[in-house]
Amino acid sequence: GGAEPAPAQEEGADEDGWEAQAEEAPAPPKAEEEAEEEAAPEPEPKAPEPAKPEPEKEEKTEKEQEKKGARAPEPVEEEPEEKVEEKAETSKDTGKKDLAAPDPRPHLNVVFIGHVDAGKSTTCGNVLYLCGCVDERAIEKYMKEAKDKNRESWFLAYIMDTNEEEKAKGKTVEVGRAHFETENRRWTILDAPGHKSYVPNMIGGASQADMGVLIISARKGEFETGFERGGQTREHALLAKTLGVDKLIVAINKMDDPSVGWEKERYDEIVKKLSPFLKSSGFKDDQVIFLPISGLTGDNIKERKNTPGWFTGKTMLDLLDSLEVPKRSSDLPLRIPMLDGYRDMGATMAIGKVEQGTVKPGQKCVVMPTGHKCTVVSVNINDVEMQYASCGENVTMKMHGVSEDQLTRGFVLSSAVDPVKVITKFKAQLQVIELPEERPVLTSGYKAVVHIHVAIEECEILKLYEAMSMTDRKKKEKNPRFVRENSVVTCSIQLARPTPVDVFTGVQQLGRFTMRDEGRTIAIGKITELPKTA
Repeated sequence: GGAEPAPAQEEGADEDGWEAQAEEAPAPPKAEEEAEEEAAPEPEPKAPEPAKPEPEKEEKTEKEQEKKGARAPEPVEEEPEEKVEEKAETSKDTGKKDLAAPDPRPHLNVVFIGHVDAGKSTTCGNVLYLCGCVDERAIEKYMKEAKDKNRESWFLAYIMDTNEEEKAKGKTVEVGRAHFETENRRWTILDAPGHKSYVPNMIGGASQADMGVLIISARKGEFETGFERGGQTREHALLAKTLGVDKLIVAINKMDDPSVGWEKERYDEIVKKLSPFLKSSGFKDDQVIFLPISGLTGDNIKERKNTPGWFTGKTMLDLLDSLEVPKRSSDLPLRIPMLDGYRDMGATMAIGKVEQGTVKPGQKCVVMPTGHKCTVVSVNINDVEMQYASCGENVTMKMHGVSEDQLTRGFVLSSAVDPVKVITKFKAQLQVIELPEERPVLTSGYKAVVHIHVAIEECEILKLYEAMSMTDRKKKEKNPRFVRENSVVTCSIQLARPTPVDVFTGVQQLGRFTMRDEGRTIAIGKITELPKTA
């Protein structure tokens, strides 16, 4: 059908006045005097030129800093650290003098994505094992457990899959969190489940990822199963894209399998099949790096080991350590999408990833969309209390003036002076990937669910402004009545509730989203414009 214009038209969704009747979002509370004093968190004092014997390392860290676009360098040398220390002493808020300064190496979240049997948990387990993050006793325990269940080859996976239900199934359900370090960076592994029924779990976890590793099984038959239409490899690649994974390492695993035997032909065949598909999921050539590995034997993970001479690239860990990292703004207003709020020993705790700005004790904040004022009492990274935490860190904060049920997943903790915008409508650019058979066209009035950062909201398409097909990018259609899959469309979208977001050109992670319907990802999008009133 679709001949009837959908009733959404009355929404004042005409070309110019698309936001004319946007519901009044709760106005951000006016910052009071107290908040004014605190204003934007001042960047940490600039490090004076330290006299240090190893200049190379110093330059590198400086360079890293510039690359990150961080104008407020985290203290790198002991000398400025004392400076910060003094500052902490005089600071009236903390009263604590001996807080640790965060490690100056940038912190990144890497998400491992892959079909349930591609060997993802084993690979993650081996990464942790090779980086020395698992003690020998634990490894013996895991080996024994795996042996008892006749699953000896799974002992590495047990490092990642901690709960009993998963061990019994041999499948990863919760998004596991584990830490490792490479020479220039610190990492947290977000391990995402691979089966269909768990995809929504994965979205929340992976939306905090900075880089992705897509694990593909090279074993005959396994690759093919994951790759068919409706197979999970496609869904995973799309997810990686949506979740803002900027760089995707595609690790072709199980190269040691007897059906593969490290054959260059098999590797090339898989790369050739995946390349065009990754392109259609929105990855540009320079965002994807392929490499062959064996997650079980550890070939080409930390060292080449049995990697044949035909592969001349870097090992997986070298690659992670050297890939360009996302630009970060540690000196802009604070944005932390909340993953969770809970009570601990009578205190309210908040968990999230710093997507913009720097958070420190004593900072005045506001939780959006509710406009609830609160203060950060302390900041922890991996259970260690810190002087501050910058962009990219996963933090747990002790909060004052707010209760845990006011820190719902998807709310955003932001600086009181310049809070995040809260809207119920926005304009977006959507890439329509796959529509359900029962609703093969996207029209105004189409209802679905959007995942924006860690928020999950019901939405409705209001109006389609312009569309073009992915195959023929020349032909643009103005005000189309409907679009089919494989097209790019500019449209306006209505959300069921006021939601804190940003445009994609602002805080990227708050400006990109996935649209899902009937249990599958139907589109990925970027927010291009918010209502003027927001």
